[in-house]
Amino acid sequence: MRRVEIMTAEGAALSDLASPGEGRSEPAFLLVLTHGSGGRVASPDVLAVQEAALGLGAVVALVTQPYRVKGQRAPGSAERQDAAWAEVIAALRTSVGPGLRLIQGGRSNGARVACRTAQAVGARGVIALAFPLHPPGRPERSRAAELAMAGTDVLVINGRNDPFGIPRRATGRRLVVLDGETHALSRHPDAVGRAARSWLRKVLAK
Repeated sequence: MRRVEIMTAEGAALSDLASPGEGRSEPAFLLVLTHGSGGRVASPDVLAVQEAALGLGAVVALVTQPYRVKGQRAPGSAERQDAAWAEVIAALRTSVGPGLRLIQGGRSNGARVACRTAQAVGARGVIALAFPLHPPGRPERSRAAELAMAGTDVLVINGRNDPFGIPRRATGRRLVVLDGETHALSRHPDAVGRAARSWLRKVLAK
């Protein structure tokens, strides 16, 4: 694991880079994942996806966004958050390999960022962990439009008991709902990893 600091207009972001095992002449793709609004990248679901991708030959970057580096829990303006994310992706592509296929994702708020920016950064797919469809108890404040903004293949993994709601199935969207899981997606990381591995294989084979 190698830590890299990336400067953005919102301040420094931190990227923990992991490479595939020995025997790989070059990475198969670049996977960039990030945290929820007040969380950290080392959550069970994010780490499970990282492990699955490394097994498929990816370079994986776990990104701590600038507001979290500053110690803040709320991301602030979506426009500024998305702009900083685009800067992070551009820097990673330059350092890791401009020609690599990009898959990006995150959990909760990080999933929202990944969906909103997918087209702008040219992501081949998005992994949305615990996508927060609406605030708890407020289904009228749906964020389904953000999910649809991805404009590419999307894997959504949500817990059956998530108070933030569960997105609907749609064309180009694989929905996995895990029994016994809440918004944290922390009880069955192996199931998260299996779902991510299966989806990645299909997307990368296209």
